[in-house]
Amino acid sequence: MKLFLSTILLATACNASAHSDCDVELEGGVRVEQHMVEFSKDKRVIYRIENDQTLFINNEIVTLNNDQQALVSQYSTDVKAIVPQVKGIAVSAIDLAIDGVNMAFNELLGEGNDVSSELTEQLSSIRNDIEHKFSTEQGFYIDEDGFAGDEVFGEEFEHKIENAVEQAVEKSLGSLMIALGKEMLFSGGDADAFEARMEAFGEKIETDMELRGEQIEQQGEALCQAIRQLDQLEEQLKAEFEALEKVNTISVSGHDRHNI
Repeated sequence: MKLFLSTILLATACNASAHSDCDVELEGGVRVEQHMVEFSKDKRVIYRIENDQTLFINNEIVTLNNDQQALVSQYSTDVKAIVPQVKGIAVSAIDLAIDGVNMAFNELLGEGNDVSSELTEQLSSIRNDIEHKFSTEQGFYIDEDGFAGDEVFGEEFEHKIENAVEQAVEKSLGSLMIALGKEMLFSGGDADAFEARMEAFGEKIETDMELRGEQIEQQGEALCQAIRQLDQLEEQLKAEFEALEKVNTISVSGHDRHNI
């Protein structure tokens, strides 16, 4: 039961990424703050852009011509624009998971049941963590090892969801068993009929979640396109500044659907 419910949550939360054709590789660190973006390698800062205008390479200010200034400004603003896109996808996935939880448990236990309420509360807490973490005002850092603060993403992200399911199910196991018993009675004690009813319900949830997950997939594709643009801008920076020619912070592979 717990595995089944965990699978529902993880499937709804990760549905968009399942169809993604965008593989992003980071070969350095990126720190994004409200007035600065910073790029590092092996924890050493290589270059940064302050106030979308001023470029520092190896901690020395660089004089820019008009074309270089436009390039630096665009790169800085585009990097910052990625932050709300990432947050939007994560929040949408959690919202979809919350809806999936309510559909599943409301079907078994009825509206306003304790399991659904507790899971919704815990998932909403994770949602709030994401809202807080992903903002240029707070600042965040990501490198080859992932986001700084694995309490939001990484393996602990899945563990949080799984633990929320386990705790809620364990606290309400009696209610669940009673509900399942009632479902068996409604099926006339026919195990095959009960199984068919549960399978039909599972398929309904899957269909609903897939349809609603299409919007998240579109957000993911838009994010991929934005990161491709960053990769291209980084290549232009490398061509303009000799000190950056060996820098390759962002790499994107996979098919560009917009060019197919």
